[in-house]
Amino acid sequence: MEYEWKPDEQGLLQILQLLKESQSPDTTTQRAVQQKLEQLNQYPDFNNYLIFVLTKLKSEDEPTRSLSGLILKNNVKAHFHNFPNGVTDFIKSECLNNIGDSSPLIRATVGILITTIASKGELQNWPDLLPKLCSLLDSEDYNTCEGAFGALQKICEDSAEILDSDVLDRPLTIMIPKFLQFFKHSSAKIRSHAVACVNQFIISRTQALMLHIDSFIENLFALAGDEEPEVRKNVCRALVMLLEVRMDRLLPHMISIVEYMLQRTQDQDENVALEACEFWLTLAEQPICKDVLCRHLAKLIPVLVNGMKYSEIDIILLKGDVEEDEAIPDSEQDIRPRFHRSRTVAQPHEEDRIEDDDDDDDDNDLDDDDTISDWNLRKCSAAALDVLANVFRDELLPHILPLLKELLFHPEWVVKESGILVLGAIAEGCMQGMIPYLPELIPHLIQCLSNKKALVRSITCWTLSRYAHWVVSQPPDTYLKPLMTELLKRILDSNKRVQEAACSAFATLEEEACTELVPYLAYILDTLVFAFSKYQHKNLLILYDAIGTLADSVGHHLNKPEYIQMLMPPLIQKWNMLKDEDKDLFPLLECLSSVATALQSGFLPYCEPVYQRCVNLVQKTLAQAMLHNAQPDQYEAPDKDFMIVALDLLSGLAEGLGGNIEQLVACSNILTLMYQCMQDKMPEVRQSSFALLGDLTKACFQHVKPCIADFMPILGTNLNPEFISVCNNATWAIGEISIQMGIEMQHYIPMVLHQLVEIINRPNTPKTLLENTAITIGRLGYVCPQEVAPMLQQFIRPWCTSLRNIRDNEEKDSAFRGICTMISVNPSGVVQDFIFFCDAVASWINPKDDLRDMFCKILHGFKNQVGDENWRRFSDQFPLPLKERLAAYYGV
Repeated sequence: MEYEWKPDEQGLLQILQLLKESQSPDTTTQRAVQQKLEQLNQYPDFNNYLIFVLTKLKSEDEPTRSLSGLILKNNVKAHFHNFPNGVTDFIKSECLNNIGDSSPLIRATVGILITTIASKGELQNWPDLLPKLCSLLDSEDYNTCEGAFGALQKICEDSAEILDSDVLDRPLTIMIPKFLQFFKHSSAKIRSHAVACVNQFIISRTQALMLHIDSFIENLFALAGDEEPEVRKNVCRALVMLLEVRMDRLLPHMISIVEYMLQRTQDQDENVALEACEFWLTLAEQPICKDVLCRHLAKLIPVLVNGMKYSEIDIILLKGDVEEDEAIPDSEQDIRPRFHRSRTVAQPHEEDRIEDDDDDDDDNDLDDDDTISDWNLRKCSAAALDVLANVFRDELLPHILPLLKELLFHPEWVVKESGILVLGAIAEGCMQGMIPYLPELIPHLIQCLSNKKALVRSITCWTLSRYAHWVVSQPPDTYLKPLMTELLKRILDSNKRVQEAACSAFATLEEEACTELVPYLAYILDTLVFAFSKYQHKNLLILYDAIGTLADSVGHHLNKPEYIQMLMPPLIQKWNMLKDEDKDLFPLLECLSSVATALQSGFLPYCEPVYQRCVNLVQKTLAQAMLHNAQPDQYEAPDKDFMIVALDLLSGLAEGLGGNIEQLVACSNILTLMYQCMQDKMPEVRQSSFALLGDLTKACFQHVKPCIADFMPILGTNLNPEFISVCNNATWAIGEISIQMGIEMQHYIPMVLHQLVEIINRPNTPKTLLENTAITIGRLGYVCPQEVAPMLQQFIRPWCTSLRNIRDNEEKDSAFRGICTMISVNPSGVVQDFIFFCDAVASWINPKDDLRDMFCKILHGFKNQVGDENWRRFSDQFPLPLKERLAAYYGV
């Protein structure tokens, strides 16, 4: 029977009154409305009133009716499972009967309501929904067809996965062919819906679509020249996705697709151009990119370069005409959330200074204009040029150089600015080919740093930072000094965007130049400290980063009384101003961590308050987390980043102060807190607590030792390579502990050795983790050879290959002593892989004398064991440099 429901007049008036009030701009009224809505939710038929206003009360104005539907949608989201059956059925039938309302706003609202009900797991409980909507597509009435399609598009977007599962008896086998029929519909809106619906199923390679892939592609081509921008946009989007999942089907048509995308990348409608421009980005990641594009570069490059100009609307949004804004405070929503990067312990390498395997620094991305950090054609074109430069390398230059000449010296600033962006975008891919032009270009760019347009100055900072590596490789007076002088002036620019770009560029320069900056330290610090008094909120956060990077780059050279006197007062002043709850502590703590590590004993006068506050932050966060776990409704979950950053700064203190931190540790409960942190659910918390454990083990083991029995089992369970950084830091800490424990480590070897051997033999383990694992195995073998040596054969080969590339240092030294000791206990364990051991030994530049003797003994022992003839045959397999090296150093 049909569910009959009639509203009560009084009730209806009351609800209409409420809907009117909720459109008032006044917040007090808004709050009262919210409370009233909550109360009304107690009445089972409140939702009937809402659907009634939406679908039946045609006398009301559309915004009020739509609002009624949106409030109903929120109720569905929050309380749908408590709706009485009658109410649910009434809402469902009203929706389907009114999907073709004559008002586009009401149709769209009904569509949103339908898809919200569907996504509450109701696709299963509403079996006639999809068949009904699909049959409504065939309606003669445009509104009905468009409304049904709008709802289907939303369902396809929200419920793509369940539509393609067995749960629903595979409706897509009927829906997809049906959608394809509408690609040729006379209404643009409907063509657009049809393509958008099918597009939802490309990336997941949905079977029902793959069956019709050729007809889909054919239909897309038929729409290529559609006069409606929304349709062209969806066609471009489809082709970009097909490039990823069904390249095989596009290949036969590739030449015409490339030509089509070239046209579309220049579409009058920027949204279409942006979708099309994504095509080049996606294509660049495909192995066939070079073959497909090589003959189109001459056309493509000018199109991309042209897309890199600021549009007029960009310039308005960026306030490109406002040159001086340094005195205007930042609005809080401009400040992007920062992500703290927890400490990872890594080994220093030969010839390269890699900080961390797994993070490519993001400071250098093409994100020069943050405030419209929405993706736009300029950014997409620049990113595409960047990746294509990495694919084609110097083959790109014949197409770029003539354009660059014209752009870089152009009288119009917008054009000149785009040329500078182009030059930065190709820096990585075309560096080799650009070198001959840099002696002329770099001075020109340094000159552009004082251009009268702020947007030119800011992009120039970024582009110069992309060539910092080359600048630093030249004699310092030639380019480094002038560049640094000008960049420091830009750090004090009167425009905030320029300050930001200059600060980021300077941080990149610091990383490249390292100790080359030492002669200019006073001058650099002068500028950075002056910026403190000048900067608004957002740029202050970037300034902290520049100071931290400076400390990392020049290290102990910063430890001079006059530098400390300049740098520490402003940092401590900010430190004292900030409350414990203020997220600005993150970048400041990170910065101080770098400074403490660099200053070493120079940081002593400041360490006590800093140490205390870090311990307090950890304690507060843990306490809050316990309250939240006990009573989640009463207490909010804490922001654990406070604890992570505090642990990392404590690590920095321990590393910088060494034994001087002993008294501070003695007078605090940090080890008890660490015991809790090491067991935290959040991997980053564990990661940072293991780094601190290793640093405290090195600095003041007497305080760590009593806890070892509690800590070791936790370290053992965290040797899980699923969490790379946690595992890495736990491994490193075990190695540091073993050096301190000596023979007393015996008891703990069974807790950790098997996992370590498993990790070192895993394929695809990141380099940093392999190195730390090898060092820790070596150190365990050094202190407990009897326990570890029996397993030698299971790890000797990966052990040797992972340590051959790291620089001579203490950690490498103790690890190799361990391997030598184990070889003397179990010589047969190394026989099969002896060539790898020889290669690892040869990686030492100058081992300590007694270690060299150990190497000598093992090499000669092996040679005597096998006899001269066999040794000759064996050593003939060596690459020449290895052979020469072993002969020169060890006489074998």
